[in-house]
Amino acid sequence: MPTGGRLIREARQRAGLTQQELADLMGTSQPVIARWESGRRSPTVDTLVRAVRACGLDVSMSIVTRDAEHERHLRRNLGRSPEERLDHMVLDRRGVEDLLDSIRIK
Repeated sequence: MPTGGRLIREARQRAGLTQQELADLMGTSQPVIARWESGRRSPTVDTLVRAVRACGLDVSMSIVTRDAEHERHLRRNLGRSPEERLDHMVLDRRGVEDLLDSIRIK
C-alpha cells in the first residue's frame, strides 16, 4: 500500500509541480513537502487530501473486505523470478481456457 508521502509525490508530479510550488499552494514550506515525500514524516489523512487537491486531483478511499488469498498469491509471486512469473501466468491462462472450453456448448 502506498504511503501518504508517495501519494503526494505522485500527485505533485502528475500536476507538473515542484515541491516549492506545492508548498506555496498549501501555505507550507518546501522542506515539509520533502519530509512527507521521503517518508521522514507522515501526513495526516486530511493533509494528504489537501495536498492532492492542491495538485488539481482527488483521493478516493474505501474500506473493502481483505482478500487473504490474493495476498498469499502476491507474496508467492514476489518470491519468483520474472521468468517464473511469466511461466505461471501462461499456465494459469491455459487452465482458464481449458475450463471455458469444457463448459462451452458444442
